[in-house]
Amino acid sequence: MTGNLDLRLTMHNSTDLHTFSTQASQVAEQLRLPLRSQVWKGLSGEFRGAGVGSSMDFQDHRSYVPGDDPRHINWQAYARTGQYTMKLYREEVRPVIDLFIDVSDSMFFIPLKAERTAQLVYFLTHSALRAGASLRSTLIRGDQIKTVSSESILGHQWIQEGQALTPTDPAQPPAMERAPVRPNAIRVLVSDLLFEASPTPIVRALTDRQGSGLIFAPTLKSESDPEWEGNCDFIDAEKKSKHPHRISSQILERYRAAYKTHFQLWHDSAIRHRTLLTRIPAEGELHKVLTQTALQQGALERTK
Repeated sequence: MTGNLDLRLTMHNSTDLHTFSTQASQVAEQLRLPLRSQVWKGLSGEFRGAGVGSSMDFQDHRSYVPGDDPRHINWQAYARTGQYTMKLYREEVRPVIDLFIDVSDSMFFIPLKAERTAQLVYFLTHSALRAGASLRSTLIRGDQIKTVSSESILGHQWIQEGQALTPTDPAQPPAMERAPVRPNAIRVLVSDLLFEASPTPIVRALTDRQGSGLIFAPTLKSESDPEWEGNCDFIDAEKKSKHPHRISSQILERYRAAYKTHFQLWHDSAIRHRTLLTRIPAEGELHKVLTQTALQQGALERTK
C-alpha cells in the first residue's frame, strides 16, 4: 500500500460517524441480511423457525398425549372421529446474528476504506436490530477479541475500543477460531481479508455448529488495480513501517496477478464451506454499491 503515515484514519469525528450511521440506517430500511432464506431455532420473534410452537401458521397434527396443552386440541376433528388430536404450529423465532468486525489497521488506513468499513458495520447493526434479531457483536484484532454491545456500535465507541486492542502480532489474521459463536447463527464477518494466511480456518469458523457464514469485504480500487509507477514508498498499515520500491510494469502485473489469486483462494474456500463472500467497493454510494454486489449475490435481500 502506498501513502503517508498521516493518511491512517483514526475515526474520532463523531459527526462523521453519526452521518455514516444515519446513511446506513436509511439503507437498512430497504435492504437487510438474508433472513427469509434461513431456518431459525431461537427466541420468539417474527421469522419462521424449525420447531413447533404457537404461531398462527398451522404445520401438522398428531395424537393427543397426557400433558398436552388442551388449547391446541383440534375440536373439529374430535367431533368427526371422537379422537383427540393436537394442532401443531410452526414456531416463530428471533434470528441469531453474530457480527465479527476486523479492526485491524488496514481497515482504517485509507479514509475511503475506513468510511466504507464504518458504513458496513452500522448497516449490519441496523439491519439486525430492525429484524428483531438477537445480535452479538465482536471486535477482532489479531489474537485480541472483545464483545461489544449494540449501544457501543451505535454510540460510536467501537472504533476506540477496537484501537485499544493490542495483538501479539499486528500482522496476524483475525483469530476467528477463538471467537465466541452461537449455534445456528448467521455469522457475518467484516474484513478486507488482506493478510497472509490460509482462509480455511476463518471460513470454517463461520459455519461451525450449524452456522451460516457471510463475509463483507470492503475493497479499494487502488488496492485491486493500482497505478503505481517508478519510485514508491509502501507503508505497512499494521507495522507502521515504510518500504521504498521501484515499480516497473512487470512488477505491477505480478502484483495484480497475486492479488487476484489471493481472492480466488478466498472465494474457493467460501464455496467449499457454503459461505457467501461479497466484496464491497469503497467507491460509490452505499445503497447502490450494496444493490449491485451483495444483493445480486444473495448476501442481502430486500425488506419488502
